[in-house]
Amino acid sequence: MVADPRTTTNPLVRAGGRWLGRVNARHPWNHNDHFHSWILRRLPPRRRRALDVGCGAGRLVARLREEVAEVVALDADAGMAGLARERFAGDDAVHVRHRRFEDVPADGSFDVVTMVASLHHMDLEAALRHAAGVLAPGGRLLVVGHARIGARRDLAVDLVSSFASPLVGLVKHPRVARPAPASGPPMPVRDPGHTYGEVAATARRVLPGSRFRQRLFFRYTLEWTRSPWHRSTG
Repeated sequence: MVADPRTTTNPLVRAGGRWLGRVNARHPWNHNDHFHSWILRRLPPRRRRALDVGCGAGRLVARLREEVAEVVALDADAGMAGLARERFAGDDAVHVRHRRFEDVPADGSFDVVTMVASLHHMDLEAALRHAAGVLAPGGRLLVVGHARIGARRDLAVDLVSSFASPLVGLVKHPRVARPAPASGPPMPVRDPGHTYGEVAATARRVLPGSRFRQRLFFRYTLEWTRSPWHRSTG
């Protein structure tokens, strides 16, 4: 197993990480939001209902609302669900639910299921199987996720991301950001339990034909379209 620089005790690596952290804090940008455009480009042709799992404050939901007739926003955290509910109060096309993903009926009623930085909060295989049951034939699962380093290639990509991220921040926000006062409930945080390779292997086994890619900026993407002949066991 390759050592993960995010958890290493090496003093030089940790010092470099602190320096990068200070630069990122001065020129911040949201890595999850960066991948929203990837999701929007891959929405399926039929867009009647979308389910955003782990919706947080609802930033992706707002963009899905422009493309999909009805959006169900789901979050297992009561604070996050409350923020999203406030944001979309009065919008009859958005339904915010404080609920776990496994409690959503696997009735094939959604044309798209999105997960941004939420899959690692769930049991990997069970969540992928359940997603297949939630999707209608022709429906699409679109995941932007976190994983642990497990191979040298993973380490190389993450190291490039570590140095590229501050550069992107400088371009997006050249002025030094002032610390913002804390507001609202904290975002739930959990370290990923699976490596990139383990996520890819599980997806290939559970969702044949799925497409997995490790990306810059400490994320991977996973895309799968349910065929009319797929039989879900979720």
